[in-house]
Amino acid sequence: MVQQRIGFGYGEVLGRLLVEKRKHGLLRFSGGYMQAYARRTLLCGAFGSVLFWAGADAADEGAAEQELVQRLVGGPAVPSPLVHVQIPPVFGNGYSVPLTLFVDSPMTTADHVRTIHLFAPGNPIIPVANFRFTPQSGRAAIATRIRLAKSQTVIAVAEMSDGSRLMGRAFVKVDIDGCA
Repeated sequence: MVQQRIGFGYGEVLGRLLVEKRKHGLLRFSGGYMQAYARRTLLCGAFGSVLFWAGADAADEGAAEQELVQRLVGGPAVPSPLVHVQIPPVFGNGYSVPLTLFVDSPMTTADHVRTIHLFAPGNPIIPVANFRFTPQSGRAAIATRIRLAKSQTVIAVAEMSDGSRLMGRAFVKVDIDGCA
């Protein structure tokens, strides 16, 4: 009984390629083509694995961030473009990092920001501050300075009058750690 194979395996194709290259004098085991091929294969494999793990780390970080917010605030928060966290992308001293935070809200009795929670997950004490607002506040805006232990993503969660939670974040690289 004769078995037929459909397609070629990777090893078989590579073996045929090496035989053809050897026939035409393109394959030298002391360097040249074989080393270039091996180096290219190694680099492509390494680059692919780095991309795979970087994507997995980003997904894990997002899930951990959502879990942290849910635990600290008491419910899930939805990322929103209405919450603006403005912080310098690079700041030299973590002892006093300037931060501006505002939420786009009409601040009426029916639709206003009740509380803004500010978190720094890389600090020894994660909750940084809580700010309360009323419709009489006029605008949900804060300008302050915070202390950061290391480079990290600062998270702001705004609790609205209807009970929803909106989240904004910004990353800051700190050159000198602020929490010793």
